[in-house]
Amino acid sequence: MPVKGLRGFTVLAVGLVTSGVLVTGEAAAAPADCPVAQSMISAGDYWVANGPDQAPNNWQNATFHVGNLALVRTTGVSNHKTLPWADAAKYQLQPGSSPDALSAGEAYLDLFTYFHPEPSDVAALRTRVAEDVASAQQGKTDSWDYVEALNRAMPSFARLGVLDKREADLDAMQEQFHYTEKVAGGHGLFNELTGLWRRDATSTTFWARGNGEALSALTKVLQVLPENDSRRAEYVRVFKKMAFTLKLLQRWDGFWNTDLINPFNAGGPESSGTGYFTYGIAWGINAGILDAGQYKPVVDKGWRALSTKALQPNGLLGYVQPEGTKPAAAKATDTAAYGVGAFLLAGQQVAALTPGCSA
Repeated sequence: MPVKGLRGFTVLAVGLVTSGVLVTGEAAAAPADCPVAQSMISAGDYWVANGPDQAPNNWQNATFHVGNLALVRTTGVSNHKTLPWADAAKYQLQPGSSPDALSAGEAYLDLFTYFHPEPSDVAALRTRVAEDVASAQQGKTDSWDYVEALNRAMPSFARLGVLDKREADLDAMQEQFHYTEKVAGGHGLFNELTGLWRRDATSTTFWARGNGEALSALTKVLQVLPENDSRRAEYVRVFKKMAFTLKLLQRWDGFWNTDLINPFNAGGPESSGTGYFTYGIAWGINAGILDAGQYKPVVDKGWRALSTKALQPNGLLGYVQPEGTKPAAAKATDTAAYGVGAFLLAGQQVAALTPGCSA
């Protein structure tokens, strides 16, 4: 289904949330003069024109495409990249048992929901989730043993569980989340004292992008789980605890340090963690989970940092920490698919909070 542009047109194939279930509908795009929309389009256009290695259906590119579809739904402008990318991959997942392979499934689900519902689009994802559910039912719940796994896997479990009305999917998601939160490494990766996550059992730092992916995972799951779902309470509790800590740790310039509690370790601006945090906290305000009076200043500072310092005049989103598993410094010219994806997700939620930008 084609998506029409801005300036008087309507965005077709827009996902609306009704009673916790994503459905297909129709909504007006953000106005063409919305500065949030302009920043999103600039970042998306630059990446599709210049980003390297865009063909693989890996987690990096999947993260961009999930953000790219948020760009389409927010602005009404399509760069016509995500559907051809998924078609070229034949809606398959990368081989192996890593949770990273499930990242592409989230983008496929977006296309399935918003464009052309064909069972084959999510057949491979359904098969993989069913295999993981069967493993969890046999007691194997330890595959999400690093914090980014939450963002790579949980959204597909939650959305398929709700879409297919499969409690088994949601139960397996909860059991694996519990392992990551409370069990991995002996006592879990979530630190109740700080409200932050360690990257894995060997980590001693609280890494911005890892925590950003954890907050993103909770944000995506809470968007689709029904309000009366008994599993929501723990996700909301952790989400709110993280948001409170992150509010205290935000830098004066709106970014967060790549090492959240040690500014002397690879200090300086970092965009991927900041993008995820801005996305999650802005959604929390929009959903009524977070108090706007306390948290909107956090979002405003985060978006200002992302859109005026990280986003370069040519559309390059800089200060994205290179791929890794721990804090590292980022330069103004450092960019990556996952950083752009996080930026676009943040823009979608910031637009809803910005006068003159929301539909």
